[in-house]
Amino acid sequence: MPPPAPPTELVPSERAVVLLSCALSALGSGLLVATHALWPDLRSRARRLLLFLSLADLLSAVSYFYGVLRDFAGPSWDCVLQGALSTFANTSSFFWTVAIALYLYLSIVRSARGPRPGGLLWAFHVASWGVPLAITGAAVALNKIGYDASDVSVGWCWIDLEAEDRLLWMLLTGKLWELLAYVTLPILYVLIRRHISRAHAALSEYRPLLPEARSPQHRPSTADTKLLLIPLVFICLRVWSTVRFVLTLCGSPAVRAPVLVILHGVGNTFQGGANCIMFVLCTQPVRARIFSLCCCCPASPPAQRPAGSLGGSVPSRTRESQESQRTPVELPST
Repeated sequence: MPPPAPPTELVPSERAVVLLSCALSALGSGLLVATHALWPDLRSRARRLLLFLSLADLLSAVSYFYGVLRDFAGPSWDCVLQGALSTFANTSSFFWTVAIALYLYLSIVRSARGPRPGGLLWAFHVASWGVPLAITGAAVALNKIGYDASDVSVGWCWIDLEAEDRLLWMLLTGKLWELLAYVTLPILYVLIRRHISRAHAALSEYRPLLPEARSPQHRPSTADTKLLLIPLVFICLRVWSTVRFVLTLCGSPAVRAPVLVILHGVGNTFQGGANCIMFVLCTQPVRARIFSLCCCCPASPPAQRPAGSLGGSVPSRTRESQESQRTPVELPST
């Protein structure tokens, strides 16, 4: 790895944009947590996983906000603290994002042979909290977290660029898991969408006989669209940090380009806001409850939802369709 490039100077406009992104992400994560606390009937297993992802994104947004506001110019104790918090929260967010995709895949595609939900949830907790905590603790103990001159960050602290093995620790504290998520998420969601299409095709000849045939036909397409958006939004947000990471490894001066700096800052900090848009503002049952709460109007009683749903209510099934009860026609109906 070549010697570190000169520090990237953040101009006030860049800091303002990234700070706004942090604030909106924290607000969005808080709104996701609030919906989980206010309405117990929305606490499906998938939304419980979304709650833990929101907590990680909330901690990540707050720690990034402090780092960008502080705009560290050198090593300090709060630089190490902020870097440790953001490293833990950011890595945990990667794990929880993949955990949601894996849970949906096992619930939809492998429902008959999938593990028990309780054991699966414990495994997700151990992996998504334990692994980032162990990695971050090791990095702090070995003095690997520190000032990084904003070349692989945007004002906040991460891995000390003076460390000889900085590349290894950059991979362990985020980039390795980020790259794995780039591959894992699209594969899982493509497999889920293929299963959805096959389920629709298998039931198409019986659909005119079923009650849900009279329901609006936009439900499956909405679910399919959101399944596509989840990995797409994740990659679109995170890819800019990977681009600057590669440029830093190459010692390229393009790492300090203002457009890349802003895209990196917003991409790393807006995950909580993006999740809020997809699973609150673009989820009709949840959005209707929030609007009714703000307008002091009573919300209509919710319909029953399947255990794996990330969002809205679904129509009841007849005996003829019970064999497909856990198919993705209903489960990802967000």
